[in-house]
Amino acid sequence: MNEELAFYIAETTELMEKAIYSLERELIKIRAGKAAPDMVQGLMVDYYGMPTILQSISTIKNQDARTIVITPFEKKTIAEIEKAIFQANLGVTPQNDGENIRISLPPPTEERRRDLVKQAKQLGETAKISIRSARKEANEAVKSLIKEGLSEDEGKDGEDKVQQLTNSAIAKVDKILEAKDKEIMTI
Repeated sequence: MNEELAFYIAETTELMEKAIYSLERELIKIRAGKAAPDMVQGLMVDYYGMPTILQSISTIKNQDARTIVITPFEKKTIAEIEKAIFQANLGVTPQNDGENIRISLPPPTEERRRDLVKQAKQLGETAKISIRSARKEANEAVKSLIKEGLSEDEGKDGEDKVQQLTNSAIAKVDKILEAKDKEIMTI
């Protein structure tokens, strides 16, 4: 296989893997009734005027299946952490006892679970769009290589390989979404 063609295929593979990874990271934030520290770990908190990731200024753990406990290293930061949780629009209300912040997750209603499934599907569609965009860019690169002298057969093989990558990536997205839908709809 031509070196440039191999480069474009490797680049396309990487872009598709990034789209899937991004989908997985975003789906973690969709709560399915179970408390997961991942829901809040990426939050940015105003820490002495600097945006700082929550886990670098506190410990985050599960107290039980429906409660997350955030223990800041400095008690002064509790108000800022609460503010960050509200701004993240997670649909939860943090409770502050002066030393810890507790986030209790009520079991979602049937309507809320359906909304969460729709939200997950939208994230999945965004990932699929990214994958298709990577395919389009790769196919355009292959066509430009053909114009520069790459044989038609190699170009066709390259396009077939890109399509196989696309089919595989979209199948992974569908599998991930199916698992998330099942998790959300399970009470």
